[in-house]
Amino acid sequence: MQDRIVITGMGTVNPLGLSVNETWHNLIAGVSGVGPITLFDSSLLQVHIAAEVKGFNPENFMDAKEARRRDRFEQFAIAAAKQALLQSGMEITEKNAGRIGVIISSAIGGLQSLQEAILTNFTEGPRRVSPFMIFMLMANGGAGMAAIEFGIKGPCFSVASACASGSDGIGMALMMLRTGMIDAALAGASEATIASTGVAAFDRVGAMSRRNDNYSMTPQPFDKNRDGLVMGEGAAILVLERESDARARGANILAELAGYGATADAFHVTAPHEHGAGGAAAMLMALSSAKGNVEDLGYINAHGTGTLLNDRAETRAMKAAFGAKAYKLPISSTKSMTGHMMGATGALEAIFCVQVIREGILPPTIHYETPDPECDLDYIPNQAREVKVSLAISNAFGFGGHNAVLALRKYS
Repeated sequence: MQDRIVITGMGTVNPLGLSVNETWHNLIAGVSGVGPITLFDSSLLQVHIAAEVKGFNPENFMDAKEARRRDRFEQFAIAAAKQALLQSGMEITEKNAGRIGVIISSAIGGLQSLQEAILTNFTEGPRRVSPFMIFMLMANGGAGMAAIEFGIKGPCFSVASACASGSDGIGMALMMLRTGMIDAALAGASEATIASTGVAAFDRVGAMSRRNDNYSMTPQPFDKNRDGLVMGEGAAILVLERESDARARGANILAELAGYGATADAFHVTAPHEHGAGGAAAMLMALSSAKGNVEDLGYINAHGTGTLLNDRAETRAMKAAFGAKAYKLPISSTKSMTGHMMGATGALEAIFCVQVIREGILPPTIHYETPDPECDLDYIPNQAREVKVSLAISNAFGFGGHNAVLALRKYS
């Protein structure tokens, strides 16, 4: 019988908190992480709101010199990874370092650093560009820096599949563990795209909410009056290992990473397939990978960005995948609180699924006021709900038609 792949550690920094416990407390309470942008002057933009990580001091996780040489997304990655490793109790030694993988994904990488380098190049000249810039902007920087930080010598890379990056990276780790390529992994994602270029670019494609004066009521996933996503930032990392190894060292097993599914819409560069065909296929693939069935499924953490097209297509995808059962499934979009953390979103929402399974509480979709006839499922509006769940899935769908779904199961 194939060894199960289990989760023994989790760490995060995100708009709701600087740890899993703080984040979970705020998530269940329905706290919004959205507020006015403080990371840069947004006065020239049409969007002035975002879900920023608050109170983060990188020097709590690394020395000041190293912090200055790392982009914000790399700082987030190290912070979340340190938390996850601490909880797991895993010791990295010369003996096991080559059997541990680091898959920390990012859709965009060091956007803030890249933007600053370009400005410096044109205003002060190329000789003023930092010699550390290349290491700050590359999308695999979080993975590379984590491997150096912890002395991990196994496979080390980043997956870039837009907003599916974090889920795809965790899925890659699952497959590598199942095939015996590695014995353990740090897997997740980090993103820090709240920079003027990033906000402007997403706004120009019509994806962003512009409720600058009413930010306490946006984003509104699945609501009839939704007007777009709110950009978020942060990191989420899991420690994954085989059940037999975790048990042998007496680790506290949090949940099983049971399945993974991935597809491509092959439809449009930004719009999802209008009938949700790719998303539906990925959900069913994840359940099959988990050796589960529709009747076992107890909760869906939806991609739920708050855009008109995404929420409608995802609703159709869930109906296509699960038929009449879709109307009985509790579903929530936690992006209503965290904002959309781009490539890191799927990794954080995998953590939320673990917490749902462990705690028996389903987070709400806040800001839900007006039902949309085209989005007519149970989105857990505004209030958390107590429900025992043994199997949950997390959806992550990205620009370019990327679909990635993780299945997580209660460990026993």
